[in-house]
Amino acid sequence: MNYDIYLVGVGGQGVLTIAELITEAAYLQGLPVNYYPTEGMAQRGGFVKAQVRLGRRFVGPNIPEKGADLAISMELSESLKAVRFLKPGGDFVLWGHIWLPTAAMLGKAPYPTLDTVRGQIERAGARLHYLDPHNLPLFQGELVPDNLYVLGAALGCSSLGKVLSVEAVKQAVRGRWQKAAERNLFALQAGMEALIEVEG
Repeated sequence: MNYDIYLVGVGGQGVLTIAELITEAAYLQGLPVNYYPTEGMAQRGGFVKAQVRLGRRFVGPNIPEKGADLAISMELSESLKAVRFLKPGGDFVLWGHIWLPTAAMLGKAPYPTLDTVRGQIERAGARLHYLDPHNLPLFQGELVPDNLYVLGAALGCSSLGKVLSVEAVKQAVRGRWQKAAERNLFALQAGMEALIEVEG
């Protein structure tokens, strides 16, 4: 099964970590995978994107417009850069974090509302799955990693969970963070069980 994932966010959010975990999980279950990160502006607050293409041994690095089965966005305004890549009937998992650029903070540029983003996703014929950052759970009194929470949500609410084995994802998490495995697996599981706030 061919399955393409387009991820966006800003530097410091762990966007590339999500993509790397998906890639590692695919490798662990013997699924052909190609991973293409773009991190030229990945300093904190700069735009970051990644493309993961599953199911083909040889494939170009760029997902075509209307070609992604799943988009994952870790920041509200950056979501707009991913919409055109999502195919009709695809899933859009949005972590509603807001990172105001300087121009928006100074009132020199508008910042999109959730309704604006929702409208564009709906016009693309895709399903929006929105996660409210205020609902991020705690583990032993501290907030869990939001990127692992979002990855869990993507596994739970989109067709990604039919392509990737949850156990392979958990194995990838355990392999990456041996000392913090319990916390990170908790975040992943909490995301899988999260209440999706908005569906388009």
